[in-house]
Amino acid sequence: MGQNQILGFSVWGPTTAGAPGLPLSWARLSPHAQRSTLQGFNVNLVTTDRVSALHEACLGGHVACAKLLLENGAHVNAVTIDGITPLFNACCSGSVACVNMLLEFGAKPQVGNHLASPIHEAVKRGNIQSCMEVLLAHGVDIDQEDLHYGTLLYVACMYQRTDCVKKLLELGANVSAGKRLDTPLHAAARKSSAEIVVLLVDYGANLKCRNAEFKCALDLAIPNSKVEQALLLREGPASLAQLCRLCIRKHLGRSCLYAVHKLHLPEPLENFLLHR
Repeated sequence: MGQNQILGFSVWGPTTAGAPGLPLSWARLSPHAQRSTLQGFNVNLVTTDRVSALHEACLGGHVACAKLLLENGAHVNAVTIDGITPLFNACCSGSVACVNMLLEFGAKPQVGNHLASPIHEAVKRGNIQSCMEVLLAHGVDIDQEDLHYGTLLYVACMYQRTDCVKKLLELGANVSAGKRLDTPLHAAARKSSAEIVVLLVDYGANLKCRNAEFKCALDLAIPNSKVEQALLLREGPASLAQLCRLCIRKHLGRSCLYAVHKLHLPEPLENFLLHR
């Protein structure tokens, strides 16, 4: 059974070990009944696709069930044949409680390129106020590039997650890093996201940058569209104020959001530097 076919606890019939699995209704039992059911049960039994009970609990957002499994020795970094971890599934469900708990039990927030990236999944689904920020707070590289999806900012642009784009830029994501030669601006133009195009340009995206097909963002914009208009309006030289803002933000780096307060600038100028 593939990862996309897993629903609730339906996989918990016979396992690869030939032993009976958890009852189908286990997730709906009372905490006491769940504990009783787990007595003598190997919580790390897996299906033929190496899907564990913890994978299922996290995919369904069953926080209490996941905690009980972890307390009984479930492998927090278990990997399916598709490279899926419980943390990835928690991001699929959008459960920040599950994500926090897995991290407390030792889940790796950033995985290798051979595994599915939890934070990229969180960005794809637009989990801005939850999973994405939690993972970034636990040390995930904001410019981490996935072999299939590119950087987080690129994914946010591809899936038109405007709030994620804003937050990533605010936290210092590299505005030019995308997927190989394709930049976030290319992605935003391709997806006809005028608001995101404006955001990227305001944060210093290079309008002249060309991808592997030797196309710039303007080449990808639909003729007479809002994206084309936005790009044409910004084709000329940047204002002195914009150049100064970009220079200061570059000097402060990723700490800009917090370091700018130490400059003791007038509030209007501080707000300008922070794009507020």
